[in-house]
Amino acid sequence: MSFGEVQVDQQDLELTILMPCLNEAETLAVCIQKAQGFLKRTGIRGEVLIADNGSTDGSQKIAADLGARVVPVPRRGYGAALIGGIEAARGTYAIFGDADDSYDFENLDPFVDALRTGKDIVMGNRFRGGIAQGAMPFLHRYLGNPGLTAIGRLLFRVPAGDFHCGLRGFNTARIRALGLNATGMEFASEFVVRAALAGYSISEVPTTLKPDGRSRPPHLRTWRDGWRHLRFLLLYSPTWLFLLPGLFLIVAGVLGAAILMPGPVRISAHVELDTHTLLVSSISILIGIQFVTASVLARRYGVINGLLPPSKKPGAVAQNISLESVLLLGAAFVVLGAGGVVYGLTTWAGSHFGPVEGPFLLRLLIVSLTSLAAGLQLATLAFLTGLIDIPIARRPIVARDDG
Repeated sequence: MSFGEVQVDQQDLELTILMPCLNEAETLAVCIQKAQGFLKRTGIRGEVLIADNGSTDGSQKIAADLGARVVPVPRRGYGAALIGGIEAARGTYAIFGDADDSYDFENLDPFVDALRTGKDIVMGNRFRGGIAQGAMPFLHRYLGNPGLTAIGRLLFRVPAGDFHCGLRGFNTARIRALGLNATGMEFASEFVVRAALAGYSISEVPTTLKPDGRSRPPHLRTWRDGWRHLRFLLLYSPTWLFLLPGLFLIVAGVLGAAILMPGPVRISAHVELDTHTLLVSSISILIGIQFVTASVLARRYGVINGLLPPSKKPGAVAQNISLESVLLLGAAFVVLGAGGVVYGLTTWAGSHFGPVEGPFLLRLLIVSLTSLAAGLQLATLAFLTGLIDIPIARRPIVARDDG
């Protein structure tokens, strides 16, 4: 069976213990020995697979000498290494973890037990299992991980208390079917988000974390990679990022315009809402339309390219919207707006373009220009939607199986 350009040898293996590796000579051997010890103790038919991402410190030879299978992954990145390793894995199930000796490869029993019950993904939870002193930086422990976990649980309803634990088990075939793409550290987010969106069964088990055994700094960069995770979570949730804020701005703007179109509204003896507030309401409508447009385009792009699942609602706008229907709606707004603008300019011309007399004319011009701009925005959405519909080819991340 082939995945990408990797010929997967169909052996009767239950478990692959996968470790991404980039210059891990200091700790790789002990990690492999612990993983092999687990397989021997439990009698599980499995393999230890090292997805090497271009090590220059002899990590490949260390792994091969210990009997691990080494799969070179030329494309750089944490996610790229794991994707290549997942493609090459021979086990029905797989568990991946960093090769820095911070995770407990000797006690993977809870992961295997949960996978055997039919779980698609089993997440480790370091907060439940125990974090040794100095194993996790203060910001990661009390801000980064809790914050990103809370966002992940809110946006995607993932039943996990440690969203970015690096020790995870999974059904190999099910994860391959997702077609994961993230090549960097945000792969950790894509892995669980895509699975949650696809309706996979996810559980978690306690695991421990201890300080890694390397003398060099870790590959992870706190602020850069934290932002990349947050950005990924937001981009995969266009409803929260764009749609809901956009709808709020549109509703607020329309209500404001409807209230102020007839004339000024006095709130108190010293506060009166007039054309300035109407202008703010109009800008709110236009910004809201931009946000909703971004939501529609993001979801459309995600569904077409397999990044987001199709909506279960039969009338989902982002999926069923057509270029022609949006163009017609935009044209209607343009006609209404242009009509109001022409009337306003004609009236204004009657006074030789002098000072605008009467508050109604200025209100009419503001609302008409808003309608005209909204129509042009919708026309832009229509053509961008058509552009997104054009299919593109993606080049897979390929691992060379030297095992």
